[in-house]
Amino acid sequence: MPTYRYLAVRHDGRRQRDILQADSERQARQILRDRGLFPRRLEALRDQNASPQAKRRGRLDTATLTLLTRQLATLIEAGIPISNALDALTRQAERPRERALLLAVGNRVREGHSLADSLRPHPTFDLLYCSLVAAGERAGRLAMVLERLADYLERVQAQRQKARTALIYPLVLAGVSLAVVIALMSYVVPQLAAQFERSNIELPLLTRLMISLSELVLTVGPWLIAGLALCMPMVIRLLRRPRVRERLDALLLRLPRIGELIRLLDTGRLTRTLAILARSGIALLDALRVSRDTLSNRQMRATVDVLCLRVEAGISLHRAMEETRCFSPSLMHMVASGESSGTLDDMLERIADTQENTFNRRVDMALALLEPLMILFMGGVVLTIVLAILLPVMRLNTAITM
Repeated sequence: MPTYRYLAVRHDGRRQRDILQADSERQARQILRDRGLFPRRLEALRDQNASPQAKRRGRLDTATLTLLTRQLATLIEAGIPISNALDALTRQAERPRERALLLAVGNRVREGHSLADSLRPHPTFDLLYCSLVAAGERAGRLAMVLERLADYLERVQAQRQKARTALIYPLVLAGVSLAVVIALMSYVVPQLAAQFERSNIELPLLTRLMISLSELVLTVGPWLIAGLALCMPMVIRLLRRPRVRERLDALLLRLPRIGELIRLLDTGRLTRTLAILARSGIALLDALRVSRDTLSNRQMRATVDVLCLRVEAGISLHRAMEETRCFSPSLMHMVASGESSGTLDDMLERIADTQENTFNRRVDMALALLEPLMILFMGGVVLTIVLAILLPVMRLNTAITM
């Protein structure tokens, strides 16, 4: 049944936006009139033919997707059919975007498609999500797989939230400090420089340097800001090119500290995803191909491509990792132990926990060192400006008292 998005006016004059299902546009308008609404705009939703921009706008955030996944797992675990569970989630959805997505998925399920095939046309559900749902349907353990998937999404959401929260204070501190420095250099220093010129006293070297720097900021600063504003779109477009992005990712991996953090993050994602897929009954080669798309660094993705080729040729996973020389010896030993004992999924889960804990610990340590260093640096900059202002004043006072 087609889905329509509408804009209607209620009896009290307020506007209402929502979606509904009807066999035709005429029936949709009649349904709105029966509800006491006066339709102003009505358009059919076509998910398959939507533009890429429209599809990106229709994506759900991770928190909403996690909640939907866990609710769907609970309903299926209770023995409710998938179509009825989707209908229940649709009725309780608060946002039109969420309701439209659930309606579209429910329509395809009622048409006879599997849940995984019904999810694939929508960009909200990535390759990992659809692959796990398909594996759960094949094995008859869909509720359990959805629970694991919800746990994974919650972990990803918590990691992102922690990173954002940790960066708030340094960013605010840097912004306020930069604003103070710009205000001093563009307003306070020029005002005092004019006063010092009338006093006919010899200015200290630090003050002369600060006045020259202030003049440079006033003359070059606006042009520099305009140039950065014009160059930013070009830089963003350049970074979207695959070759440029691959070179940049390879360079980041070679940096001493940053490269180690990126490797820890992507290794944790790789092993976590492999563990979930292996426990869901997906073959190792297919699990590697799906896990590749969860990595952020393109150089690490290329490494996983090499792993796929080696595993496809019949080489064990730990031997393939040894050939790439991109993984730590302890990780490869744990993978070899899991393969030999038949507990690869459990071992991959332990590796993921270790990698994520190490990553979080090092990020926390770096942020703990960054905050006092930023305070000392910006305090030193402000102190230098204040000294450049006070030194001539002190010299002028000395001249007056003599």
